[in-house]
Amino acid sequence: MPAGDMERMDVPLPVLIARVEATTARKRAVIAAGVAAEARHLCDPDDTAFAALPCPHPELCSTEADYPDWAAELAEQIRISDNTRRNR
Repeated sequence: MPAGDMERMDVPLPVLIARVEATTARKRAVIAAGVAAEARHLCDPDDTAFAALPCPHPELCSTEADYPDWAAELAEQIRISDNTRRNR
């Protein structure tokens, strides 16, 4: 680690505490903003109507019976992907 990095890290405890508190406050603000966005999303009447579309018509939804080889094909793709990552 370069000396400049070490000097930046070597700060008095009150400075470190202030930095941690500021980081925590920023994280809480981001979480609160995300919660507010999710709440708005959940209260969206169009979104609620869209989510309910397949419920009254289960006969129109696909099932595993419609794609009998899907699970085996997916397992093969995962196996190939895992092998590719291991060989890099």
